[in-house]
Amino acid sequence: MDFITLFFLFSAFFSASAQQIQSNVSRGSSLTPTANSTWLSHSGLYAFGFYKQGNGYAVGIFIAGIPEKTVVWTANRDGLPVPKNTTLLFASDGRLVLQMGQEQLAVVADSSGSASASMLNSGNFVIYNSKKVIIWQSFDYPTDTFLPSQRLLAGHEMFSSISETDHSTGIFRLKMQNDGNLVQYPVDTPDTAPYAYYASGTNGLGDNVTLNFAADGYLYLLNATGFNIKNLTAGGHPTEETIYLMRLDVDGIFRLYSQNLKQKGNWSIEWSSSLDKCDPKGLCGLNSFCASFDQEPDCLCIPGFEKVHPGNRTAGCERSFPEEGCNNKNGDIKYSFEEVSNTIWEDVSYSVLSVPSKESCEQACLEDCNCEAALFKDRTCSKQRLPLRYGRRTQTNPNIAFIKVSISTPTTPNGNMPKENKKEFREDILIICASFVAFGCMMLVVSGFVFYKNHFRYRKLSYDGNVELSHEFAPRSFTYSELEQVTGGFTEEVGRGSFGAVFKGAMSIGEKVVAVKRLEKVLAEGEREFQTEMKVIGRTHHKNLVRLLGYCHDGIHRLLVYEYMSNGSLADVLFTPEKQPCWDERMGIARNVAKGILYLHEECDEQIIHCDIKPHNILMDEFGCAKISDFGLAKLLKQDQTKTFTGIRGTRGYVAPEWHRKLPITVKADVYSYGIVLLEIICCRKNVDWNLPEKEAILEEWAYHCFETGDITKLLGDEEVDKKQVERMVRLAIWCIQDEPSLRPSMKKVLLMLEGTVDIPIPPSPASFLSAI
Repeated sequence: MDFITLFFLFSAFFSASAQQIQSNVSRGSSLTPTANSTWLSHSGLYAFGFYKQGNGYAVGIFIAGIPEKTVVWTANRDGLPVPKNTTLLFASDGRLVLQMGQEQLAVVADSSGSASASMLNSGNFVIYNSKKVIIWQSFDYPTDTFLPSQRLLAGHEMFSSISETDHSTGIFRLKMQNDGNLVQYPVDTPDTAPYAYYASGTNGLGDNVTLNFAADGYLYLLNATGFNIKNLTAGGHPTEETIYLMRLDVDGIFRLYSQNLKQKGNWSIEWSSSLDKCDPKGLCGLNSFCASFDQEPDCLCIPGFEKVHPGNRTAGCERSFPEEGCNNKNGDIKYSFEEVSNTIWEDVSYSVLSVPSKESCEQACLEDCNCEAALFKDRTCSKQRLPLRYGRRTQTNPNIAFIKVSISTPTTPNGNMPKENKKEFREDILIICASFVAFGCMMLVVSGFVFYKNHFRYRKLSYDGNVELSHEFAPRSFTYSELEQVTGGFTEEVGRGSFGAVFKGAMSIGEKVVAVKRLEKVLAEGEREFQTEMKVIGRTHHKNLVRLLGYCHDGIHRLLVYEYMSNGSLADVLFTPEKQPCWDERMGIARNVAKGILYLHEECDEQIIHCDIKPHNILMDEFGCAKISDFGLAKLLKQDQTKTFTGIRGTRGYVAPEWHRKLPITVKADVYSYGIVLLEIICCRKNVDWNLPEKEAILEEWAYHCFETGDITKLLGDEEVDKKQVERMVRLAIWCIQDEPSLRPSMKKVLLMLEGTVDIPIPPSPASFLSAI
């Protein structure tokens, strides 16, 4: 008890000091988003006022004394962002209000009769009456963050935010219950055990229990008598250099963070309520379940369902087949069952049966048209209707879920079509069959003519002075003589790669400009390059891939004809100072490249790993659109294949670490290369430049150092770009270049992050995997 008394005296001393060191605000004072936007604490660490949110501004408290503003409290958090011509006024009646002109938009603090206000060094914004008694304080209305000396009282709760950038009320809550238990729930659920996903286990240990937060990061629970009933964290030694905060994060886990003010680095996690990121119920939306891969959660749809919004995991999943009604009683609608093992969901069963086996549970659900899913465990079969909520995969739960999926369309009760439609149906079939036969005969005649014409056109040499592209049948075959004519004898070289030179050419008819790639290593390597290009790019068509128009396979000659890209390569654009595009144009290039790689990885008939993504292989057309080229090193994967073992390919500096470790190669190798290219796009410099100081020479190391220290703007030199935009892109690049392939995001997720529809969490060090081995 002596320790508790000393602690209270210690806290009271610091609280009193915080009250004395303050920034006074008198009635009539005002703030605007663009000028005089904040009231600072005396220390300069905390600020109360406007901060940027979305396309407008919000009012709140943030930590201003560090490179990256960290919002710790938001006023009217579910209101819309306000425009820049809004004023925050400490009105003459003592209230704190938002207004635009003479129109009042919102009341920030209903503190009528107050005399003054202050932003304290503790991070608490307080409003006083004329006797200097606090009549309103932000600490009494927590949002998603707690600061030292703040308390969560019995019966009160706090809510997560929607995202890192949107501080509106999110989908998780932390409640200090009246029974003494500190519990986490999803929103809109009762305060009962089936919905809890974290609990302090202190129910019944005292009345009016409060969650308390000390200056040294010590989180603990006290009952009404001041007795400590549980320590959540150990705490440390309070110093002037280190600050702490506790936040209920957007992923539903509440964490204790610390930051050293002198080092100005990122926030460090000191403690978490859970280490499994799939623990929070509701992280994944309806009809989906959370599975943790390499500690990162992924939301998967149950069989027969697809994501409503791929970039929004809380949106859940919807049926990918038409929903059947429950008015067919004779088993005429056929279903299959898809099994999902080791998963749990909210138990809202409408019928519970005792059955001997999982097959019996499956059959019971099949015979019940109301049953859309069945959960089987310990000979108990729980039949449920959809939707399923709070799904999670766990290795410790032997649950088996059966999901009913329709495999046929309904018919009449006897399994046949109605008699009145049979005659009409037969007539329709006859008409359709006759039409198909006639159409087939016609197509045979046309195909024969086309084949005859083109067969001889490709085999004969065209010496009439005109060479023409056939877009309908591209890529077309050329003779070597034709391409000599097209390029004027291979006189204008516009580029050179490891396998040969590229020449500019022009078709006489229409004067279409083309690029002709002549492979000079005509033996094993040149032949392999030629065959790979033909197999890969000959079957693709995407606006962000350079189009293959034709080829030459004439004796020892191997040439490829591409659409001509008038602005050269991305390397020419990025690394030539007078050509460098602005930030928005560079981000457009980054998106174009991501779309091209995504097409190769997920949208082709066969999955393609490019294996050599670099600025020299990204070409720019006349409109500044980036297109991926040079598929000579690409690797095709079969439909059921996700990885391959192959010799090292690619270009030094862009090659993923797994190539050097002789590990299986996946599409994540391209993601790594893209991450390096993204850093080059951000910084307009090469990934290795020994003309720079040694600490800046290797771009990925320099970029992570700047990110870690909060000096992100150093990467752009004198260019004026919104710091948050730069940090988002650097975060994404660091995720892409993680040493461990499974930590890298897919190209689909990369594109969503680029487009701003998915938040980008703080990445670990790229070399963290190596250090953990």
